[in-house]
Amino acid sequence: MLDQLQKQTRRAFLEGAGSGLGAVALASLLARDAGAAQQANAPGVSGFPNLPAKAKRVIYLLQSGAPSQMDLFDEKPRLKDLRGTELPDSIRQGQRLTGMTAKQESFPIAPSMFRFTRHGQSGISISELLPHTAKVVDDLCFIRTMHTEAINHDPAITFFQSGFQLAGRPSIGAWLSYGLGSDNDDLPGFVAMISGSGGQPLYDRLWGSGFLPSKYQGVKFRSVGDPVLYLSNPEGVSVATRRQMLDDLSQLNRLKFEQTGDPEINTRIAQYEMAYRMQTSVPELTDLSDEPDHIFELYGEDARTPGTYAYNVLLARRMAERGVRFVQLFHRGWDQHTNLPKGIRTQCQATDQASSALIQDLKQRGMLDDTLVIWGGEFGRTVYCQGTLTADDYGRDHHPRCFTIWLAGGGIKGGLTYGTTDDYGYNIVDKPVHVHDLHATMLHCLGINHETLTFKFQGRHYRLTDVHGRVVEDVLA
Repeated sequence: MLDQLQKQTRRAFLEGAGSGLGAVALASLLARDAGAAQQANAPGVSGFPNLPAKAKRVIYLLQSGAPSQMDLFDEKPRLKDLRGTELPDSIRQGQRLTGMTAKQESFPIAPSMFRFTRHGQSGISISELLPHTAKVVDDLCFIRTMHTEAINHDPAITFFQSGFQLAGRPSIGAWLSYGLGSDNDDLPGFVAMISGSGGQPLYDRLWGSGFLPSKYQGVKFRSVGDPVLYLSNPEGVSVATRRQMLDDLSQLNRLKFEQTGDPEINTRIAQYEMAYRMQTSVPELTDLSDEPDHIFELYGEDARTPGTYAYNVLLARRMAERGVRFVQLFHRGWDQHTNLPKGIRTQCQATDQASSALIQDLKQRGMLDDTLVIWGGEFGRTVYCQGTLTADDYGRDHHPRCFTIWLAGGGIKGGLTYGTTDDYGYNIVDKPVHVHDLHATMLHCLGINHETLTFKFQGRHYRLTDVHGRVVEDVLA
C-alpha cells in the first residue's frame, strides 16, 4: 500500500512540476543525506562568497550587560581632576537618559579607579583589570567609537544580533549559514553557548533564523546533561532502532513534501539526520580529555568545568577546528549600575584569561588569520555616576553614544586603535562606527558584499544591514 501511494504521489508531483525539473528535485529528495542546506559541506546561496575572503569563520564573544569602556579600554586621565563635578550640559547635549537616572538631580563625574598601562609594540593602553588581554594587544583592533541606537538591553542586544531592535529578523549566524552554507559534516554550522549568572535574560531568538528557513537557526549547547537537548537515545532504544525510525520518518516526510511543497519539511528531514550524526560528533567534541595540560594552563583551570566562560571559549576553538562557521558565546553579568568596581573585577577575572588564550591558541595553530574574533557588549557605560559616588564605589548607567569593542584575526589589522572619543568619553570626536558598519565589515571579511546578501520576505528584499552600513576600510589588513 505504501509503495502504491508513493508511486501515485510521485507521479502527481512529476506531472505538476514538469518532468525535467521534477525528476531532478525528486532524485535529490530520495537521497537520505541530501536535501537541505545543513547536509555535509552544503553550499549557501549561489554566488557567495562574492568578494575575496580573509575569514572562514567567526567566534563572537558577546559580553551581555555592557562592559564599561572607561574602566577597561578608553583611558581618560583628565577626569581625575574633575571627580565629583557635574557633567557639563555642553557635553551631555540633551541626550536621552534611561529611566534609572533620568530623575537624578546630580550627574557627578566618576573617573575610573583602575590604573591604565601601555602594552606591546603598539603601546595600546589597557586597564589593570585585563592583564591577559594586555599580552595580545598587538593582535587586536580596538574600535573605541562604536555607537548604537538602543538604550535598553533587550533592543540593544537584538540590534547587535540582527540589525534591528525588534524581534523577528534573522541573527548574524543565520545570515551566514544562509549565505555561505555549512562547512562540516557532523556539526551545526551555527552554535550558541551561554555562561555567567544573573544579568539580563537571553532568548533563543537571539540565535534564531527569523524569517529565513529554520534550518539556518543556531543550535544552543548546554552545560548540564546532553550538550544538545534530546541528543541521547531514550532508554531501551538502540542505535539500529533509531536509524530505522529516522528512515521511516524520512519517507513519510518526503511524501508530505510531495503533497505540499513546504520547505520546512526538508528542514525537518535535515535536522533529524544532523541530530543522528551529532550523537557521535558532539560527545567527541565536548570530551576535553585529549587537550594537553598546557592548554588548560593557557585558558585557566575553569576551562575544565562545563558551563564556565573559559570552558565555552575552549569549546569554541574546538568547533572552529571542526568547521563550525559561526560560534557565539554570551557571557552574562556585566550590568553594573551599582558596585561597579567589585562587579567588573569579578567579570574580568572570569573572562580575561580565556579571551586572551583564544587569540594565542588560534595563532599558534595557524588559525587566527582565517578566524574573525569579536569581543564586545551591546552598548557602553556613562562617565557620570548612577546613584551615590563615594571614595571607593560608583555605578554607571547605559550609554549607547560611544563604547569600545575589539576584533582580531580574519582580515583585521592588529595593534590598532580606531576612533577617538571626547575627554569625558561621552561623545565621538572622529571615526564613528555604527552597528550596521560592524556587520558590513564582518561580512566583508567573510567575502560577502553586505548589500547583495538578501532574502525576499513579504514583498521586500531584506539584508542584515537593512539599508545602511559601510565597510570600515581602515581596520582591514
